[in-house]
Amino acid sequence: MSLTVMTYLVVGATFALYIYIAIKSTAKDTSDFYVASKGVHPVLNGMATGADWMSAASFISMAGLIAFLGYDASVYLMGWTGGYCLLAMLLAPYLRKFGKFTVSEFIGERYYSLTARMVAVLCLVTASITYVIGQMKGIGVVFSRSLHVDFKTGIVIGMIIVFIYAVFGGMKGVTNTQIAQYCVLIFAYTVPAVFIALQLTGMPIPQFGLGSTMADGSGVHLLAKLDTILVDLGFAEYTAQKMSTTNMLFLTMSLMIGTAGLPHVIMRFFTVPKVKDARASAGWALVFIALLYTTAPAVGAMARMNLMDTIQIGEVGSPTGNLKYADRPEWFKSWEETKLLIFEDKNGDGRIQYYDEKGMGDKAASFGWKGNEMIKVDRDIMVLANPEIAGLPNWVIALVTAGGIAAALSTAAGLLLAIATAVSHDVLKGWLMPNINDKQELMYSRIAIAGAIIIAGYLGMNPPGFAAQVVALAFGLAAASIFPAIMMGIFSKKINNRGAVAGMLAGLGSTLLYIFIYKGWFFFPETRMLADIEANHLFGIKPQAFGFVGACINFIVAYIVSGMTAPVPQRIQDLIEDIRVPKGSGKAVDH
Repeated sequence: MSLTVMTYLVVGATFALYIYIAIKSTAKDTSDFYVASKGVHPVLNGMATGADWMSAASFISMAGLIAFLGYDASVYLMGWTGGYCLLAMLLAPYLRKFGKFTVSEFIGERYYSLTARMVAVLCLVTASITYVIGQMKGIGVVFSRSLHVDFKTGIVIGMIIVFIYAVFGGMKGVTNTQIAQYCVLIFAYTVPAVFIALQLTGMPIPQFGLGSTMADGSGVHLLAKLDTILVDLGFAEYTAQKMSTTNMLFLTMSLMIGTAGLPHVIMRFFTVPKVKDARASAGWALVFIALLYTTAPAVGAMARMNLMDTIQIGEVGSPTGNLKYADRPEWFKSWEETKLLIFEDKNGDGRIQYYDEKGMGDKAASFGWKGNEMIKVDRDIMVLANPEIAGLPNWVIALVTAGGIAAALSTAAGLLLAIATAVSHDVLKGWLMPNINDKQELMYSRIAIAGAIIIAGYLGMNPPGFAAQVVALAFGLAAASIFPAIMMGIFSKKINNRGAVAGMLAGLGSTLLYIFIYKGWFFFPETRMLADIEANHLFGIKPQAFGFVGACINFIVAYIVSGMTAPVPQRIQDLIEDIRVPKGSGKAVDH
């Protein structure tokens, strides 16, 4: 059976499953739509949270980052998983005890201010809509390569599927669908990893294969061989630290608190029956996420190894040391069609020279090489292309396609639901139309999520200039604006409404400004400057790591403004005390 037919069958079967679940999970009221009636079991909620979090970025892009960044990419593993530890210990139980539907509603009531609630909505929608652009774009890329439809058609198909189970089912439908999507994506990620680990090291467990010797009998460890190949071609050692320690620390912290502040993730902890279930859900989510995140380093390293071995087939610099372009495999030709892999024969020898020009220096000229001829190797192709490079069966390749789509759809649904909930429950019910009944609010919620799907689809087809920085921007915004407001709202009685609003706006504004300066203005692309020159950044801090600085600015501004204005009312201080004291322990007293 051909790869195209197999892919249609596998992907079609998963779509049929998602639609069936959606039909069986139609939301009957706002409680169903917003929080699945707070009846999701912690284990199942942990699985749904894992799918909600492991987006196209985790499934498709993260192993690609690891493949090309090596050791430095460990910050993504530590930051993204570490954020769940913050959620489990510092946020989830208290937000669940508060018992409301949205993060914005918590901020509005804790800071006794409609303005604070609307500023939180602004932060939430900005971060979420930016993040969802990447998911829609990822859906289009996967479809265009695997199902041989054009990019925009792929996005439209994804929009229709999300519309069916998100609009009708709300959180109830999204939760049940995400449980199925987690099973699809984790199976799709680990099965090819096992095959490739066996091929390269003879070890069936990818996590152990990463530290094993090669299966060719040489006795050389996989990472040692990969280091040698890369150094010979002018690249930095795979296992060496290339990023400054300051940036590694700041980026890790930004990703951690960004994870803890992402609204679509926090919403998941409103869906469990009891407070202790919120903490249990976070623990189970870590278990389910760890299955993918501990496999990703092996997938990344082995993908880079397979790519280099395919192109560099002999001794570096020898006349027959590089792959003939005419003999390039089918996977190479397929990815060339997507323009995500581009070759240019600069010296006219009919062979592929793939090396780092700066690292190789004058040595390349002695080989007759006139420049790196692999002028584009998009990092996002590594997970999708790896099974093809390794020559795995068509059903495995089709399974990876279904997994990539499942990852993008699950996160897109969670983000869109967070946006729709903020619009319908916080803006309409909480401000503009406070007298609407439950049935009307449910109707407006469905209209809002349908509108969000249309906007996200359009932006996915026509991404703004900074869409390539979607992950850094989304996490930076959540880290700098939402997380500090929640943390101070739970653990400080001194932060008042004016301090919270000033802090959120300061964190949001400073982070946006820094990213725009160093990554380019959307409306004025000619002003893009100094983007990748670390020495020109403020204290050498990369834009994607600035979210942590923005969070610190938020904290500082909030405390200063609160200290200069009226104290927090006693009723709000009592509310904070009630949130923090475990149920059944009695009221806290001073001694």
